[in-house]
Amino acid sequence: MTKQKSFKDRVRTRMDKTSESYTTARRQLLAKSATEAEATAATGAEAAESAATPVVDVPGLKRPYSDAVILANTGKSWDEWFAVLDRWGAVERPHTEIARWVNQEHGVDGWWAQGVTVAYEQARGLRAPGQRRGGHFEVNVSKTLAVPVERLYEAFADPALRECWLPGATFEVRTANSGKSIRANWDDGSTRLVVNFTARGDSKSQVALVHERIPDAETAAELKPWWRDRVAALKRLLET
Repeated sequence: MTKQKSFKDRVRTRMDKTSESYTTARRQLLAKSATEAEATAATGAEAAESAATPVVDVPGLKRPYSDAVILANTGKSWDEWFAVLDRWGAVERPHTEIARWVNQEHGVDGWWAQGVTVAYEQARGLRAPGQRRGGHFEVNVSKTLAVPVERLYEAFADPALRECWLPGATFEVRTANSGKSIRANWDDGSTRLVVNFTARGDSKSQVALVHERIPDAETAAELKPWWRDRVAALKRLLET
């Protein structure tokens, strides 16, 4: 009973730090415990292999999140993820299969599973920063706002409200899951948006936007600060 109470206290402490749900915090702590057990049982050869695996193989490549952030949200550091993926043979596998494996086999939420996969592919030279395996580029922007997730979703789904922070944009909704996600054609339809919404409590929520199928690095470099500015405008609009 004491041991169970102690674990519940650890779960609640993690929830306070990361704003995760109880289920997610519990799963991440269990995954971390399993990882520590595996590390303890690892052979000398496996430990040597992990230590010898460079975290970043591409010179000058920056990791998208610090070790502390990736550990808190996925249960492993960058060194641990890259070693695990190398042993699994991820360098020979397509993006979708890697992300699915990270999500299903390691219990990592979809957004973070994608982040781990993209960082690994960049580090192993499988794609340039911001580039998809198929050659196109993409831009990722996320923001946490002090509004309920339903209100955040509405800011994208409702054309009149969307016009307030995204004026003049051609935004054609393809599919929508109320309060969860929106997929839309952008501009002339040659590029697309994937927008995911996550509740972080009753009055806080997060939007994670991916602009896909961008034709080149130069266009992606222009869109990145533009989307940051637009999402910042959305935050000001909804929180005012």
